[in-house]
Amino acid sequence: MTGTFTTRIVDVTTGSAETMHDLTNACTAFLREVAHGRDGLLNVFTPHATSGLAVIETGAGSDNDLLAALREILPADDRWRDRHGGSGPGRDHMLPALVPPHATLPVIGGELELGTSQSVVVVTTDQGGPDRQVRLSFLG
Repeated sequence: MTGTFTTRIVDVTTGSAETMHDLTNACTAFLREVAHGRDGLLNVFTPHATSGLAVIETGAGSDNDLLAALREILPADDRWRDRHGGSGPGRDHMLPALVPPHATLPVIGGELELGTSQSVVVVTTDQGGPDRQVRLSFLG
């Protein structure tokens, strides 16, 4: 099998609040540059212990519902242990177990193959780190 592997780092500013940042345009632009009409796979990865990636509808309330669900499942209280800095932020380290830090998506004819209304988003509940990196890798 012959193919190419191309990767790029995208810097994302998530701010100081729980948030979801839409990466769909960045993914589309990356594929426009590197896929050249080929079929393949786009892997999206965030190398942060307090971030995850989701494929979800945005703008219709699902994004806010996901953040609300995470607040319910992972309440911001002092029950969580964080060996790096006391109690509290350990809840954010649980996020990648529920919202994984990676997604692999099909690319057909050089285009990201998402369903209607689906977007690729980075999710973070960590209010202490406003900047994230996301690695986009195309294999095709």
